Amino acid sequence: MLDYAAFPEQRQARIRQILQESGRVVCTELASQMNVSEHTIRRDLHELSKEGICKKVYGGAVLQLPDAGSFFSREQKISAEKNTIAQKAAALVMPGGCIFIDAGTTNLALAKALPADLRVTIVTNSPAIAAELLQHPLCEVIVTGGQVQRTSGGAVDATAASQIQGIIFDQAFIGGCAMDPEMGLTGFDFADCAFKKVAIAQSNQTIVALTANKLPGVARYVVATSRDIDVLVVEEGMEQGVLDAFAAQDIRIVCA
Repeated sequence: MLDYAAFPEQRQARIRQILQESGRVVCTELASQMNVSEHTIRRDLHELSKEGICKKVYGGAVLQLPDAGSFFSREQKISAEKNTIAQKAAALVMPGGCIFIDAGTTNLALAKALPADLRVTIVTNSPAIAAELLQHPLCEVIVTGGQVQRTSGGAVDATAASQIQGIIFDQAFIGGCAMDPEMGLTGFDFADCAFKKVAIAQSNQTIVALTANKLPGVARYVVATSRDIDVLVVEEGMEQGVLDAFAAQDIRIVCA
């Protein structure tokens, strides 16, 4: 067995591997597995956090996810996993209600998955989602104004935020770059995250649909705590420990 105490590079490489596999690490568990002190593990996590590999949290660390790129580049590679969870999320839409659909490729897939005979009012900050919804004859579409970001594919400036502050939503389908039970829902763009906070504040129910590669993990800016999210739609077969950690935050888990 490798002597991790004598080989810090191999120790940190193993921690990287565990972070990639599980999304988070616990200091006490790592110290026990590698036969080193918790102080040594905390020092390793500090070094890895400086490299942008993880973010330190109480008792351990969570994986720091990379920026996913522009909306256009992500739209070109919408995965089967996104389509699957989008279809499950679409089944949660309340007929006859007024809902908000946030910008993002998963929510674009959600818009495409809505039944053709669904009668609902949908507000969105995404021109791409608004264009898709025009194919639904019973769907009233309201799109916010403002400058459209290339990264998110949506308008997130003060103009867009002020417009949705005048609407009460039955449901809000919010996009996100990463989510962790302790750190909550996070994103990479400050303005986008600030806009999402406004949308959540205007909604009676907040729903987030995320693929497995975003769970658990953290981005740069906090959008909402886990307890602010009512429903989390995830892929079938996710690690039960991760699902239990989210459920402990009073989130309803829906598996696609």
